[in-house]
Amino acid sequence: MPSNNLLLSSSPHVFTGVTPQKLMLAVIIALMPVSVYGVVLFGLPALLVILVSVLTAVVSEAAFRAITRQDIRIGDLSAVVTGLLVALVCPPSIPLWMVGLGSFAAIVFAKEFFGGLGANPFNPALIGRAILIMSFPAAMTTWHVPFKGIVDAASGATPLNIVKMGGTIADVGAGFVKNGLAASSDYGATLWTLFLGNRGGCIGESSILLILVGLAFLLATRVISLLTPLAMVGTAFLASWLLGMDPVFGVLSGGLLFGAVFMATDYSSSPVTPLGKILFGAGAGLVTVIIRKFGGYPEGVTYGILIMNALSPFMDKLRVKKYGFVPPAKPVAKEASK
Repeated sequence: MPSNNLLLSSSPHVFTGVTPQKLMLAVIIALMPVSVYGVVLFGLPALLVILVSVLTAVVSEAAFRAITRQDIRIGDLSAVVTGLLVALVCPPSIPLWMVGLGSFAAIVFAKEFFGGLGANPFNPALIGRAILIMSFPAAMTTWHVPFKGIVDAASGATPLNIVKMGGTIADVGAGFVKNGLAASSDYGATLWTLFLGNRGGCIGESSILLILVGLAFLLATRVISLLTPLAMVGTAFLASWLLGMDPVFGVLSGGLLFGAVFMATDYSSSPVTPLGKILFGAGAGLVTVIIRKFGGYPEGVTYGILIMNALSPFMDKLRVKKYGFVPPAKPVAKEASK
């Protein structure tokens, strides 16, 4: 081979000692508070959804790679993270075979078909959730009141559902009081209940407080950057205010913060440049609010992030950093003649 040829290999190109296993383990630790709290809120059904989803993800990855004669690397824990995320963005009452199907789709269709870990252009867990929403909308939008078990008598709407159907934040607070989740229905008490997470919804999206705990851990361990979550939540806050929606309620209800912290920061499907991260987060936040305001579905986080996943490669090219490039020296102005 001629010596002047250049060989371009796939990333990573720099060794830092941080392995995929360490990164995934950090994400799992960050997800533990919301996972445990989800089981506390909804009981055994939530635990079974988590276990089935994680087990399906691990087995699906191992089976696919064995069939295609690739190395089986479930030890990197990426399948565990994907399965856990799929479970946490599903309602606790979803049939177990459905969440297994969503987890299988996330691993095989959204991850392994594109080359496996690090090659997926879309967030695998959100692809799994999007498939479940399109295929089984009733099961994915059936919610239950916390602490009362998964029974028909305890079913109810999420705060976003109530407002989407024409209700008010006062109606949300009245529902909390009726179900024994809050002592008062005034505005401040309602927001405080949302912050703590005593509400119906997906297993892992309830408690804003515990999501922030996970965010603090990921930032402390330098697993993620604050740019994308801050841009996404900040843009959603501003867009909600401009469209006449309550911005604080919009941040505290639904899965906005969970998506911003754990989904929009996925390494493979999000930009790597600071400018790209900001634009990615801002776009995801804007699309989320537009869907909440004008769409037929009360939540837009899933599609907001997936749409920006498709645009992610272009965002890294907006301001390309040329490694090794040295700008030419500026010409020295000639001394004015005396």
